[in-house]
Amino acid sequence: MSESPSPGWVLVTGAAHRLGREIALAFARAGWSVLCHYRHSQAKALQTQQLVRAAGGICELVSIDLARPDAAAQLLALCTEVVGQAPRCIVNNASIFEADDAASASAPVLAQHLQTNTVTPLLLANALAGWVQANDAGAPHGHYSVVHVLDQKVHNLNPDYFSYTVSKLALAASVALQAQALAPLVRVCGLSPGLMFLSGPQTQDNFDRASRVNLLREPIKPADVAACALFIAGNTSLNGCTLQTDNGQHLVPLARDVMFAIDENPAS
Repeated sequence: MSESPSPGWVLVTGAAHRLGREIALAFARAGWSVLCHYRHSQAKALQTQQLVRAAGGICELVSIDLARPDAAAQLLALCTEVVGQAPRCIVNNASIFEADDAASASAPVLAQHLQTNTVTPLLLANALAGWVQANDAGAPHGHYSVVHVLDQKVHNLNPDYFSYTVSKLALAASVALQAQALAPLVRVCGLSPGLMFLSGPQTQDNFDRASRVNLLREPIKPADVAACALFIAGNTSLNGCTLQTDNGQHLVPLARDVMFAIDENPAS
């Protein structure tokens, strides 16, 4: 009996570490070949590549700064140059996460967050649809997909990390719109995780407490979030929706970001 063919290539942006690595490994274990994108973290990207290969998968590295205005077109071109085709799935995981608030937000910082976290992911999805139209228009509807990684913050607003939140709100609001625009060539879905890793100035003690501020009172498992990205890629009935993979964190409203709220109100 011949082996089943690979599901295809997945491009995971920011796959060098943290959630991006988990997503890359989840796809690899399911038989996908992985394009691991990174910006500066080459050593960590090489570790991801080694882990994928140790799991029996195929992994190629691609590097570009997603803040570049031409990043989306250049990244897709690089992917097709490396593997001879566009990825069947793109997981837009990479993002900038810099601390500011409404009073301190500046035009350059807002523009940087919007370019990396919103504009490039949207244009990358558009570029994939253009490639499919030109090169594989006969593919089954639903075959190609894009997963925009969001944040539970877009469903549970607080004013901290203002520029980051604005950029993710814009991306979240674009999921259904882009799904309509790119149908039937490419499906577009969102994925909203909660707190999974140490962030910014957070201490380990703060993380240990903050990571349980959700309905299940348990830390969110990155592998579970990664499994949902894989589920979206494989389930052709999903389009224009967002999966909230946060242990119900978005249903626990806080006046501030959880890492700050947990110290201001230790009993929360």
